[in-house]
Amino acid sequence: MSHAFALPALNNSASSLDSYIHTVNNYPMLSPDEETALARRLRDHNDLDAAGHLVLSHLRVVVSIARKYIGYGLPQADLIQEGNIGLMKAVKRFDPERGVRLVSFAMHWIKAEMHEYILRNWRMVKIATTKGQRKLFFNLRSHKTAAHSLTPAEAEAMAQELGVKREEVLEMEARFSGQDIALDPVGDDGEEAYGPLAYLTNSEDEPAQILVQAESEQRANSGLLSALNSLDARSRHIVEARWLQEDDSATLHELAAQYNISAERVRQIEQKAFQKMKVALS
Repeated sequence: MSHAFALPALNNSASSLDSYIHTVNNYPMLSPDEETALARRLRDHNDLDAAGHLVLSHLRVVVSIARKYIGYGLPQADLIQEGNIGLMKAVKRFDPERGVRLVSFAMHWIKAEMHEYILRNWRMVKIATTKGQRKLFFNLRSHKTAAHSLTPAEAEAMAQELGVKREEVLEMEARFSGQDIALDPVGDDGEEAYGPLAYLTNSEDEPAQILVQAESEQRANSGLLSALNSLDARSRHIVEARWLQEDDSATLHELAAQYNISAERVRQIEQKAFQKMKVALS
């Protein structure tokens, strides 16, 4: 797809970013009929020119979504470029017969690429490794209403709302408020300073640590399989499609179209499945 058209030039300079935003806002938006016709050309004939039109007409959506993540201190141009990758993935997978506009379908892919970029680059130490932690990472700032630390009651309320443990909320808040430390710092006089790189050791490759990790993963996988087996076929498929795919996780709208039900009904089935799995894992 990338060989059929060229995206507007973009780098991290302010003038380039302003020029890029001005350019993408001038691309004409597509009517539903135009969008459907282009998507069918891509699907049926692998028409890369049609794919280019679909991508270019939605670049403004990526810019709009990227603005919401400026608070993480990462270059907006980089966020946009990552979001553009998600947009192109969405265009490639878009099915015009499902009755969903491309903009709605693409938002999942755009945000997913931006999230991955933020998690890779916001801190050198990974701060969100599970799906629950990722959800907490991207919701904590918007749920906090004041600059002060969360009270126990606020932490408990947030944990219930986000479906995580109170301890995870407090730990994530502490990581947010902590300061990054250079692994190999340089002092004010230009000389090397004593930093974590001088005393940090890596125990990941030690045989004992590898054995402990392998046993832990085996127990977790066994418990997850048992919990999945407690679900009916439709509920299990929804959970697996939404949360257990390495790539191409299904959206609520995709599953709704597959089962001919509403997206809200899919969400309800998903929540009931989680509750049943929680009981099975306890």
